Amino acid sequence: MSYPDLRTFLADLGGDLLNVKQAFDPKHEMAALLRAMPANGPAVLFENVVGHPGARVVGNLVASRGRVAKALDTSEAELAATYLQRTRQGIAPRQADDAPAKEVQHLAPLDLGSLLPVLTHYAGDGGPFVTTGVVLCTDPTTGRRGMGIHRMMVKGGTRMGILLANPPLSQFHAAAEAAGRPLDIAVALGVEPALLIAAVVKTGPLGPDKMDIAGALRQAPVEMVRAETVAIDVPARAEIIIEGRILPGVREPEGPFGENTGYYFSNISPVVEVTAVTHRRDFIYPALCPWTADVDSLLSLAAGTELLGQLRTQMAGIIDLDLTTGTCGFTAVIALARARPTDVRRLIHLALSMDKRLKLVTVVDDDVDIRDPREVSWALATRFQPDRDTVILSGMEGYVIDPSCGGGTGSRMGMDATRGSGPEFDKITIPAAAVAKARTFLAETGLVAG
Repeated sequence: MSYPDLRTFLADLGGDLLNVKQAFDPKHEMAALLRAMPANGPAVLFENVVGHPGARVVGNLVASRGRVAKALDTSEAELAATYLQRTRQGIAPRQADDAPAKEVQHLAPLDLGSLLPVLTHYAGDGGPFVTTGVVLCTDPTTGRRGMGIHRMMVKGGTRMGILLANPPLSQFHAAAEAAGRPLDIAVALGVEPALLIAAVVKTGPLGPDKMDIAGALRQAPVEMVRAETVAIDVPARAEIIIEGRILPGVREPEGPFGENTGYYFSNISPVVEVTAVTHRRDFIYPALCPWTADVDSLLSLAAGTELLGQLRTQMAGIIDLDLTTGTCGFTAVIALARARPTDVRRLIHLALSMDKRLKLVTVVDDDVDIRDPREVSWALATRFQPDRDTVILSGMEGYVIDPSCGGGTGSRMGMDATRGSGPEFDKITIPAAAVAKARTFLAETGLVAG
């Protein structure tokens, strides 16, 4: 089914949602619980938010592939294929008849920190940070919509710092700043997962509108309405909308912030002056804690699956690709069928050149489960020889939040962990009927999911 908003999706999760009645503070306590969640644990809804009576906070939302598949109304097995098929299409948004996101309105002057339970995640963070806001703006030259997720530091009152490391928003801001004008933006918080995923899809300058992609992912148009104080259309059923302007010619320290790399990162960044905040009466604030499975899952679907689609246009036989959990999107494992050494080398070079985040790529045969670390480690242990099967690329562009890239450049490595040609590389197996019986037994006992 198509989920029109976040709360409809949460209502359909059943036992896959943990309702937390105990009081938790947005400063450190919520992040601590989200960091402690087990792999494939449920989404978490904090119902007693210290300092913000009536508000709720949701986290761990997309940490499991099962929930992401549910959000897109598909199966885990078909998740990558569904994503690639739908993101090549588009369903345009439509104007809404009503706007729950505007039920309560606060115009500047206001204090953002008092209004919203913005999380402070890590001990060394310079303050609370918005981490899952879908930032919307339009190109001041062409009027084209821009949409992406950018971290924002709440500095007090109506002021936020915003990290603009990626296009197109960084380009739109540069164009507005060159003309001496502020750039209108709106930040949608608390959107359903398909729209959140669309915000991190990679599109080129001539690619489809991300809001059209969101419609295609959810198989229904996103309902939009004009914001109150800026010339931006916003999702009418978002939980919260922050409106404001990025000031021209203004830069301030932003950070430190515990990034998805597991390290603190600071920057001298542009500044947002907030002009209004609107929200639903009983709003749900979305938390996305850096360096958790929540971010890994979002990166794996959007960045990893997008790279898979791009690689398939260049080479035959590519079965699947996964960004390894806990590696900040810097490490990938690719399964290749009928692999020849020359094909593997070509694939490694292609992957490492297509995504500037990637530092390490391992290529395995299609008899290896790329999402099982034990199987990938086994392939490396038994099919890989370092002096023969390693590819190293030097002098490559580094990723902005990678602390190891001194001077903005770094190196990348590929490993060929595919099998040789002899029968000694045949993988041991158990007959399928016996495996099926064992899995049925474990599912009936509740030890594994059915």
